[in-house]
Order: sequence, then structure tokens, then C-alpha cells
Amino acid sequence: MGFTDLYNRDDGGKMVTAPANAGVGSKKECLYKILVIGELGTGKTSIIKRYVHQFFSQHYRATIGVDFALKVLNWDQNTVIRLQLWDIAGQERFGNMTRVYYKEAVGAFIVFDVTRAATFDAVLKWKQDLDAKVQLPDGSPIPCVLLANKCDQQKEGLVNQPNKMNEYCEENKFTAWFETSAKENINIEESAKTLVNQILANDTSHNGQTATDRYKLGLDGDTEENSKHNSCNC
Repeated sequence: MGFTDLYNRDDGGKMVTAPANAGVGSKKECLYKILVIGELGTGKTSIIKRYVHQFFSQHYRATIGVDFALKVLNWDQNTVIRLQLWDIAGQERFGNMTRVYYKEAVGAFIVFDVTRAATFDAVLKWKQDLDAKVQLPDGSPIPCVLLANKCDQQKEGLVNQPNKMNEYCEENKFTAWFETSAKENINIEESAKTLVNQILANDTSHNGQTATDRYKLGLDGDTEENSKHNSCNC
């Protein structure tokens, strides 16, 4: 499915199909769109590659526009969660497409580089842009986790003061913050789990308003992992 097709549909960009044997050993499936945003060169693509593929490379080209990746989790015995990760280019905050990219998102990561204090200075602008363009059904901000990436290197700025970082995140309504390293695989899984837990809590608290995203599917097997470029299947 192409990018244009995704936004010309009237179902909010959500598509789930049930196999013929659905209902036998069936599981509940949840589909969630997650944004990964932040300044250019902060490691957004590396974080996604590490999370989805358990892979790291020093050699990535800068993302142009938006890329997509899919992570499928067997969350518990009864639930399969599909995370559609949108890797949005660092320069896109200045473009006109972010409102389109943000549409239907239910969670986000904002990433900054601990070795470049200027990328942290831009975090609040990203958060304000996010909050202005996408909200939960009750009008509140979508959950957002702040990632202090490249923590395996020398740190600059406020990230050296955890208490100050806690205050910053509370004041600016971040769900949580983590020091992360895609290279060393530090806190990648933990930060994602925190975000998904908050998304699930919101899903429950909104009295079924997102229940249309949940279907009974006959799904077997372990966690699936795959990635797509400029297309998505949901």
C-alpha cells in the first residue's frame, strides 16, 4: 500500500484481516502508530533498527521524509501488539507534512543526542509541535517518552543531572525519559515497554473509544519483526 493510499482511506489508516480459522486459539490484536521524532543525526533510525532487527550500523544515510518499520509483539498469552514505527526526518518539523505524518498516532519518542546539547535545546519545540498536531480522544497529549541517546559517549548538558531531567519531563508532560544507546543496546526495549504500557492504559481508560483497533485473530508463532520503506500494511 502506498503513502497516498494510506491517507485516502476512511478507516483512519487501520486495516486488519482475519484468517479463515480465526476463533480457534484466537488472540486479541492491537495496532498502534508510534512516532519517532527529533533533530537530525540523533540516532532515530539506529534506535528503530536496534529495536526491530537487533541490528546496529555506524553507516546510515539521513532519513528523507518518513520511513516505516513494523514490530510485532506477543504481549501476553491473549494479546498481540503491532507497533507501526514512523521514523520522521529531523528537518520535517519545519515542513508542512508533519500534521499528515502525525495523524492517528497514539504514542511518540522524542530523541536527542547527549553529546550535542543543541539537540536537547530543540526537544521542547518538537514536543510543542507534537502536542499541537495530535491528541488523544479526550484532547490530552499522546504519551511521549524522551530518549537521551548515545549515552555510551561523553554527555553534555542537563542529562548529567537526573533530578533536573525528572523535573523537566514532569513540567513538559513526558511519560518518562531514558538514557539509551542503540550501539550498546541500552534501554531500547525498556523505553518501548514503558510507552506501550501507557498506550494500553490510555486504551482502557477511554472506555472503548479505540476498541475498533482490536480484533480477534488466529495468530500463532513468536514475535515477528520486519521493516518497510515508504509503505505500510496498516
